[in-house]
Amino acid sequence: MSRIGNSPITVPAGVEVSLNENKISVKGPKGTLERELHPNMKVMLKDNVITVERPDDEPANRSLHGLTRTLINNMIEGVVNEYTRNLEVNGVGYRAAKQGKKLILTLGYSHPVEMEEPKGITFDVPNPNQIIVRGVDKELVGQIAAVIRTKRPPEVYRGKGIKYAEEVIRRKEGKAGKK
Repeated sequence: MSRIGNSPITVPAGVEVSLNENKISVKGPKGTLERELHPNMKVMLKDNVITVERPDDEPANRSLHGLTRTLINNMIEGVVNEYTRNLEVNGVGYRAAKQGKKLILTLGYSHPVEMEEPKGITFDVPNPNQIIVRGVDKELVGQIAAVIRTKRPPEVYRGKGIKYAEEVIRRKEGKAGKK
């Protein structure tokens, strides 16, 4: 019995959902998303309420049940509200800037790191130490934020690098703190 998989999804006003066999398309005020769902899952749309059913209680189908429902819910949430991920740049001389559709990161390397905005993603740089990744696809927003973070992950001794805004870096003392 899947609590997540069994709960119905209410489609808000202004959002169009179309089902075609195992393909779902969601269109809303912020954009359009499409996804191909697993063929075992049965998705039904009736009176602006989406329900997901599984054929049997096989372990694979049980895990797909909740996943399918969550993926559809994230699509609807994304086209209505848009997802964001905030990153912080910490360190002397480390900074971020936006130039057209490029994100330019100065991270202590011999060259600046440049990243293009992928389709469906926008970068905002309100100040040189903050990056905001925005988009309607939750999976893509998280992936792009993770790629930006890998350009200079935070280090534990001085806390320099790129970290998520809500991330807490556990600091180490270093050699001088041994006494």
